[in-house]
Amino acid sequence: MEDIYSLLDRAHDGDREARDKLVYENTGLVWSVVRRFSYSGAEREELFQIGVIGLLKAIDRFDPSFQVCFSTYAVPAISGELKRFLRDDGPIKISRSIQDHQKKIREFQEEWERKRVREGGAAGGERVDGELSLEELSRGTGLSTEEIVLAQGSMKPVESIYQTVYESSDSSLQLIDQLAETEENFDERAVNRTVLAESLERLSPGERQLIYCRYFKDMTQAATAKELGMTQVQVSRTEKKILEKLRKMFGDETL
Repeated sequence: MEDIYSLLDRAHDGDREARDKLVYENTGLVWSVVRRFSYSGAEREELFQIGVIGLLKAIDRFDPSFQVCFSTYAVPAISGELKRFLRDDGPIKISRSIQDHQKKIREFQEEWERKRVREGGAAGGERVDGELSLEELSRGTGLSTEEIVLAQGSMKPVESIYQTVYESSDSSLQLIDQLAETEENFDERAVNRTVLAESLERLSPGERQLIYCRYFKDMTQAATAKELGMTQVQVSRTEKKILEKLRKMFGDETL
């Protein structure tokens, strides 16, 4: 089998046959990335076609001087193409400003990922572990932490309330079954949510971000600490202070 770098050289010189062969030999790589996006609800075949576009871009842009395996370079390119497709094809339309923020975040993340690949290659092909923290994203993009949280949150896929969350041979459970509320307590819950939302608005941006990570994203204290650039002990202590503040605002000692 012809060396992949020889095929890449030929493809860069305009050899269509070499380009087609590279796509054929890397279809398994595309499918492996597509499987990571099975949550999106999009057709797998459609995602595969989008993934191939990302693969073609990787073929055209790959530089052997990166000193890494082609697959190491191609995976972020394929993943990025799929994320762009799912964002632009989403069922909920978002404002232009949020789209601009998403673009800044995405471009910074992609550049950071390329830098990781290059530095990892220089160290023998190993990629550096880790993810960008909220503070690093803020410094790199010039956006506030609140703008980043809002932009990232709007990238998440929308789930149908009729989505099956559990299924056995004789029964199934849909998401709507877990959301059902009686008419008797609906009004009270609605009022409580309104009061809580107003209380959260009175917190500082950093406090809101911690609460968002812990109770809206269901992140552990350790994961929250990593996201916010804090220690787990700091998260634990700060969380207790915030909850106490919310209890006083909310007027509910059971919060």
